[in-house]
Amino acid sequence: MREKFAAQLYTLRDELKKDFYSVLRTLKQMGWAAVQIDGLHGYPAHEIAAVLKETGLRAAGMHIGLDRMNGELETVMEEARTFGTKDFFCHYLEDDMQHVEGYKQAKRELLATASKVTPFGYRVGYHNHDFEFKTVVDGKLALDYLMTPVGNQFLYPEVDTYWVKMAGHDPLDYIRKFPGRIPILHLKDMTADGRKFYAEVGTGLIDFEPILLWGEQHGVEWYAVEQDECPGSPFDSLELSLGNLIAMSEKLGL
Repeated sequence: MREKFAAQLYTLRDELKKDFYSVLRTLKQMGWAAVQIDGLHGYPAHEIAAVLKETGLRAAGMHIGLDRMNGELETVMEEARTFGTKDFFCHYLEDDMQHVEGYKQAKRELLATASKVTPFGYRVGYHNHDFEFKTVVDGKLALDYLMTPVGNQFLYPEVDTYWVKMAGHDPLDYIRKFPGRIPILHLKDMTADGRKFYAEVGTGLIDFEPILLWGEQHGVEWYAVEQDECPGSPFDSLELSLGNLIAMSEKLGL
């Protein structure tokens, strides 16, 4: 299953600003199969796509803000076509939307986007943090509210294991709510030293083996590794995470 492991490029945001193309080449040499796009940092989409093709890296979706979905949807769709991906997920809600009416507005806007792009084969989803577990909307946790279908329309959850853990929930129990509905799962560990800080996958509190097993049984297409902050080089952190994931998958026979 190592062909499903993707590096979330937010981890390398500072390095991307200096040389996007060399970052992609380094990740390929490290053994990553794919990357998840998180901003172009001023680089042309077609040039990034050319390096993806050169290296053989695939695009495991894109993180796109609500503002771009609302105001630049044609451009977003063109970027997705250029990168060869069908997924663009909202990666964050600003502080002024983290309340009941804000979640209702976000859901309306995300479903409106989905209704426009689904006929063209695209999928629209939402990446959680911990704050969506702190607000109740119509009797449900905000994240559950966002994920509840409306008629035949729904959003794809891009569950982040670290943030679910930070919110006081078990990541495996939470993803079990969405069999067949999580095309991209975010893998991020939490330090075991009491700080509850970001950690390389396989070095912290979260047991990823049953998560990988569940993912393979329930339609996960990409396992995207993101580490918001790293103790040293983010390349070193990603390399450690990848090595641990490969070892886990081999142990499990996946």
